[in-house]
Amino acid sequence: MTPESTTNGAAGAPRPRVNVDEYLILNKYAVDEENPHIRLAELPDRAAVERLARVCPAGLYRVDEDGVPQFDYAGCLECGTCRIVAEGGAVASWRYPGPTMGIEYRYG
Repeated sequence: MTPESTTNGAAGAPRPRVNVDEYLILNKYAVDEENPHIRLAELPDRAAVERLARVCPAGLYRVDEDGVPQFDYAGCLECGTCRIVAEGGAVASWRYPGPTMGIEYRYG
């Protein structure tokens, strides 16, 4: 078995590993520049933003070298993880984007 494969438990046959990034890049985004669907709190707690950076599957949250929270909603997968982890704290508001906006999954 090669490092690029794993074992299929039932049949025991090797199968290729899935690189999630290869599938995510196929998605299409329609970003509503005037109406962001996620808004950070005015002064979000650094620890809360660091927690969001760990759980966001799209990697949209980070704290820069100067300790300033950074966020970009443009690549959002709309999974709601940040809403669950920090709504009412670091995330001031979260809603789905308007019609025809947001992510359009192209695979799976």
